[in-house]
Order: sequence, then structure tokens, then C-alpha cells
Amino acid sequence: MSTSNRNYLLDDELNARLLATLPRRDTLKLRARIVDYEIVEMAVLFRTGELTSVQITVAYINRISTLNGSFETYDENGGYNAFIRIDANEALEQAALADIWLASQTDPRGPAPPLCGIPLGVKDTIGIKGRESKNGTQAFSTNFAINDATSVARLRAQGAVLVGHTICSELSGDVIGQFAGNAWDPDRVPGGSSQGSAVAPIARLVAATLGEETSGSIIIPAAVNGVSAIKPSPGFVSAAGVMPLRAGWDTLGPMARSMRDASLILAIVGGLDRENDPQTLSAPIPLPALPIAARPGKTPLLGLKIGIPQTDWMTTPIRSPLESYGADHRAAFLRFKSQLTALGAHVVDFPGLDLSLEQNAPYLSGIPFYSLKGEDGENLLMVNAALGTTWPAQLETRQWLAVQEFAESLTNTEHRDFLLKRISPQWSHDTASLIPAGVRVEAESRRRQQQQLYTQALDKEDIDFMMMLPVGGHVDPRFAEHYDRIPVRRSFVEAPNGLAWPVVTFPIGYGNTDVTSPMPITAAFWGRRFDEVLIVQAAIDFQDRFPEYHQAAPPDPDFSIRTRRPDNIPRVRDLPPTCSADPTISLGSRSLP
Repeated sequence: MSTSNRNYLLDDELNARLLATLPRRDTLKLRARIVDYEIVEMAVLFRTGELTSVQITVAYINRISTLNGSFETYDENGGYNAFIRIDANEALEQAALADIWLASQTDPRGPAPPLCGIPLGVKDTIGIKGRESKNGTQAFSTNFAINDATSVARLRAQGAVLVGHTICSELSGDVIGQFAGNAWDPDRVPGGSSQGSAVAPIARLVAATLGEETSGSIIIPAAVNGVSAIKPSPGFVSAAGVMPLRAGWDTLGPMARSMRDASLILAIVGGLDRENDPQTLSAPIPLPALPIAARPGKTPLLGLKIGIPQTDWMTTPIRSPLESYGADHRAAFLRFKSQLTALGAHVVDFPGLDLSLEQNAPYLSGIPFYSLKGEDGENLLMVNAALGTTWPAQLETRQWLAVQEFAESLTNTEHRDFLLKRISPQWSHDTASLIPAGVRVEAESRRRQQQQLYTQALDKEDIDFMMMLPVGGHVDPRFAEHYDRIPVRRSFVEAPNGLAWPVVTFPIGYGNTDVTSPMPITAAFWGRRFDEVLIVQAAIDFQDRFPEYHQAAPPDPDFSIRTRRPDNIPRVRDLPPTCSADPTISLGSRSLP
């Protein structure tokens, strides 16, 4: 059944629960600008008549017009370049309809849901019916969505305003993110691949966004822009209608200014999608109720044991995280530990799981365990466990054949040749079809072994969830002559999706030791599979007591005086494969023909 024909209205019980968790009007603080209100605050003001969806949508569109720069530019565009395309007229129509629903007492759909009238953006890989999705390259021009992605259909059914697509790295294959400018300093890198989805809410171009991750594509841009984001367990949110990278790893998640906003969005887009994404069958049914509000009392984290892993985080060879962080990040990290302790948590160092040791990484090591050989005995493909689980799934879903057919339909030979060369769809399809069923069984077994090893590492120390900084130093300029523009970022960035475990990120401070502008410092909580409620609630509790970090806003930049890219700086497609967000490349398991 196509997603466009599904009824994604919230059931009355869930809608009533979410509406009941909205803050009281007398608890809201006056913001300097209407674009500074969080989603849950906008929802309250919509219902008191002090703000309308049309007003906030116009405000965001005006800021996009002023600060975003030209659309459809997969390169430096003279602005933030957070949105690659929008439909302002349709957004305003949706906002007007949302205002009617909000004001109605007799609408047959029932009371307007909390996201009704909220302007949102989605990553350039996610389908919006009737609009193009290009996955970071003009080669996918004319790739119009026939139906909404399941996540978009669920947002649309709640009356959310779909402003447009946010820019992503080329083919979602770069964790640096050169196209957009960082929300706090546009001359610095924004992280990738969901770079536009991270920049847009912080730059106040939209209330929140959907990002998509295969290997760090939500976590890294959220970290370097100071976003409150949730990278859920694969299967928590349907990936149907998303241009895929790796089946079984790809996952959608909300990127917002506060964790309660992100949790509200996740509560609405998450859930079973039996017909379109069978992986959602692995999630609890029904999904556990996600928190929207902080818990009362001075010590809401009492009873939690939060572990700081001393291995598998920042560097190879392994050093403790504290030894790896820059001065600003080290100070913020130590302050954050004290704050968590003050809220009642027991924060401890623990060994963690050292993934640099082969015996600890049966799934994530990248070491091949099966090889396909040609007639001359040459290795056609070295199959590691990650590839052994994803490629057969991609074969079943005709992922490569869809790209092959699309490319062959193009009249633009440059675009056709680019897709056929970069993705090698026919070669990938034909090669994957040679992988025996037993290899997939062994790979899936190794994935379960990996999950068990990680679980045992936490259970041994009675750890509820882990805490760390995804990025331990300030990001470098966008137009630097070297490639490593995100210093001190974690090793094994693909581990959360390889394990299918959730991560939340949120800002805990700012620093400017080695830059001219304040830049965000962000922490992450990493829990066991489908432990979203636990880690999201802890993050909401922290932000409730320390709101100064996530409520900070960057100054509006003057793009007329900003640096442009020098002619001698390479574009994204010139980056080496080690910068890819594709785990089968970053793990060193495949050489393109």
C-alpha cells in the first residue's frame, strides 16, 4: 500500500497525551523574536491565539530569503545554504489550513495535534510528494517523489508545514559537509551528511528538521552546530521513501533546538510501517511513550549510572577521552560531569569495549571473512560482516536496479555517467547476487554477537547508558587546504547504527579558544537498542535545569563580507574515500572498479 493512501492521524489517546504534556502558558518566557520559540512553546501560543502558523511561517521564509543564499547550489552559495529548495507558496497554504484546524472546535479529525502549523524541513534524501529529492547532486534532477515518505506523510497528517528540503552531502557520502556553512560561523564546516538539517533550526530558518544517518550523518552535524537531535535505533522510524545508502543501517531522526521538541517529533514519525519498512517490526509494538516534559525535583537523574567509556571513542591507538579533548571541550566535559552528578546521576569511567581489538569487533572490524573470486582468481569483492548484512538486503529491495533504471532514463549524459560511475549500480547488483545465503546468515550472527559484546560491557559495570563528546575540538574552516576539518571526532563513528543503538546529542557549552566566534560543544548519550525513552528523558531533564546552552542563538551573519572558496580548494567529490559516510567504504571492504 502506498504511503500516500495511509491514514496517519494520531489516535485520540496519543494525541491527548502529547497535548497534555505541552507547557502551561504562564511558564513560557518572552523571546526576543518569534523564531526563537521552541516547538512546544509555539504550540501553546497557537492555542492561545497569540501566534499563528502563517506568522511564524512568513518569519522563517523571510529569514531563508535573507540568509540562505541561492537554491539548487551544491557548492558554496554565498549564504548558509541550509535549504537546497523550498516551496514558499505551498508552505503558506499549509500554514493557513493549519490555522483553520487550530481554531476549529468541530473538525472531524479532532483537536489539532501538537505539530499542527509547525514549519519543518527534511533532508534532501526524503521524499515529499511532487517535489524532487536529489541526495546532494544534480545528477538526481527530475527524481520527483510519487508519494510522501512515511515520515513525511505522518507529519503532513498532523498539519505540519513542510517548508522544503535541506541540503546534504553529495550522495550522503561525506561527514565533513562542505556545502552549507556552520550555523555559528558560516566560514566553518557544518558536518555531514545531514548538514542543512543541522544548520537550519539553529540559524532560525525553520523550527526543526528531519535528518538521516547511516554512519554519523546526524550525530556529527548535530554536534558541530549545537543541535538537540535523536539518532534513533534503526526500525524505530520507517525509512520508506528515503533514498537509501545501506539497508538496515539507514535511520531517520529529528534535529531541533531542544530535546523535548525532538522527542515530540520522534513520537509522531515513529512507529510500525508493516507494508513499507519491515524493519519497523523489530521495534516494540506499540512504541514506548516518549517523554516531552522534564521530571520534577532537584535530582531527576537519581538512580542512573552513566558510564564514560575509556576505549573506542576518540582515537586510535586508544587514549581516554579526556586526554583527547581540546581545552574548551575538556572544560565543558568536566563541568557537564559535575552537572549530571548534581542532578543525582552516578557518573563513572568504565572500560567500555575496545573495538580496535579484533575479538571485540566481530561485526564492526571491517575485516573480510569471505571473498568472491573471478575466473582468474582475483578477488572481486572482499565481504566483511557489515557488507554481508546490508548488500543482500539492498539486492532484495532493488536499490541498485532503481538507480540503474533512473540513470539510463536520463537524457543528460553527464548526470547519467556520474551515477553509473559513482554508484556502479549494475556491478553492485550483479556482485551482491553472488553472495551465498550462508554468508548473510554468518554476517547477521556477527551483528548479534557485536550487540551482545557491547551489552555485556555495560552490564558488567551496571551502566545504564554511556556519555561522551562526539567531537572533541572546534571544527576547522570550510575552505582549508587539508581534509581533516573535524578534529578529534570519534573513531568507529558507524558503531551506533552497526549495533542499531540510539544516540542523542545536545549542547553543553560554547568555546572560542582557537576560533574568533563562539562555537558549540555538544555531548551525547548512547543507550542500548530501543532505550530511546531513557536517554531522551535524561537529556530533557538536563536542558530543563540548564537551558542556557540549547536556547542560545548565533548572531545573524553579514554574508556580504564573508570569505568565498578559493579556486584551489577541492570540492566534495574530490575528497578521499576515508571521508565517506558509507560504512562499507570507511571500513575498507570495497574497492570501486
